[in-house]
Amino acid sequence: MKKKASNPRWVSRVTTVSTFPPRGTFTKPAKEIARIMASPEVSPKGIGSGIRMVQYFINRAGRGLPPERRRELEKSKRILHKMLIKGKKGKEWHPSRRNKWSCKSQ
Repeated sequence: MKKKASNPRWVSRVTTVSTFPPRGTFTKPAKEIARIMASPEVSPKGIGSGIRMVQYFINRAGRGLPPERRRELEKSKRILHKMLIKGKKGKEWHPSRRNKWSCKSQ
């Protein structure tokens, strides 16, 4: 019979050497978290990386995360997502990405 692991949560086994936010970032208001996570020093690969870091923190905290803190972190993810979408709208237009309803009939 297989022996059950002492901590079955995958997130407890993750170790990585990469960029990370300054200590205490996740205890701040949502707008401040989003600003920090969107910075190139913390998320050199872009805002999507910042969103994943916030989600990882939520997963890592698990059930021990107070509901009000979880709401604030989820709010920061929404802010980051809006920033990501806003940044993509400024990209060059490409016909393959065209929405059929966005064209005006003449």
